[in-house]
Amino acid sequence: MALSMATKKQITKEMARRYARARKGERGRMLDELCALTGYNRGYAARLLRSGGGAPTARSRQRPRTYGAETREPLRKLWATAGGICGKRLAPFLPELVAALERHGELELSEEQRAKLCAISAASVDRLLAAERRRLTLRGRATTRPGSLLRNQIPVRTFAEWDQGRAGFVEVDLVAHDGGVARGEFAYSLDLTDVASGWTEVRAVRNRAQRWTFEALTAIAARLPFPLLGLDSDNGGEFINAQLVRYCTEHEISFTRSRPYRKNDNCYVEQKNWTVVRRTVGWARFDTEAELATLNRLYDSLRLYVNYFQPQVKLTAKERCGSRLRKRYDTATTPYRRLLALGALTDDVARRLEAEYRGTNPVALRREITRLQRRLVELASLKEETRRKEVQASAPA
Repeated sequence: MALSMATKKQITKEMARRYARARKGERGRMLDELCALTGYNRGYAARLLRSGGGAPTARSRQRPRTYGAETREPLRKLWATAGGICGKRLAPFLPELVAALERHGELELSEEQRAKLCAISAASVDRLLAAERRRLTLRGRATTRPGSLLRNQIPVRTFAEWDQGRAGFVEVDLVAHDGGVARGEFAYSLDLTDVASGWTEVRAVRNRAQRWTFEALTAIAARLPFPLLGLDSDNGGEFINAQLVRYCTEHEISFTRSRPYRKNDNCYVEQKNWTVVRRTVGWARFDTEAELATLNRLYDSLRLYVNYFQPQVKLTAKERCGSRLRKRYDTATTPYRRLLALGALTDDVARRLEAEYRGTNPVALRREITRLQRRLVELASLKEETRRKEVQASAPA
């Protein structure tokens, strides 16, 4: 039979008088008894007994705050430089990011500030930056169309056929920039992501014709710091064509495809479609030569930013606990560091990437990305204004 609130209060007050005089062992047994009688959780019951049975008072802070304004301000700059990532990704990367900004004269810290920033936990990062972490959620649309009958010659990918711990096996996809109106010709972004390391390359193409897609894909393959071993795409005709099949055969590249209408089959590149492409350029329509050129200049800077200064986590294990699925992730690190850990680079390439990394200022890189993003907005605004004037001029008097 459930006790009334008045009865619970009476029991608690009576027990609180004895609790104040009891020894430690007796207090534990009394606390168990009160929880069993009233259904209170143990922490709340203990606070009631300590307060004499009345409403528990607010607990005073036992120790001073470790991180104040002197930590929050430089942390904001570091967080903004890293693209507003979460604490679990940012905290392990802070020592490296602090060193990079100090190396290029973008940050000045005292010894105490540096020690605190390099030791801060992910939870403390999120707590200090809570007011800065509001983001809008937008959704896009898929524009993939089935390829020709040639797809029957390209096997559906199974994970057993790929060595996912080896760099060179990549997923590729196109992201449409139609502005919500899939008519006429508009640009696409070709997104290529390495499964093992997360290394990502993006190139803008004027449309999804086989010619431009193949040209961008081969340009990216030539720029990769590791040999291309496996290529996995969706079932769109821009990928499922004889030219790409022939190219993969000649270069001994394993070419596979996902199952139709199963986006999770390409989960690695689909994730980058959002975090790298959509978060950077949004959902506007890009259909002019100036916009295409600006997109590619933006992607030239973005590849350095994402691969050298964007730490990522990888799923390491999944465990079913009743109705819940518990996922475990590794420590956040950048695609560049993952490639080094995998031993995927030759000595010459490793030296070239090291020089490129040390010579890149992440703050200046972020400024350049922001400038090009604003340029895209300006181009889109000018284009819309021109079209509006044309419509007005063509309208009958």
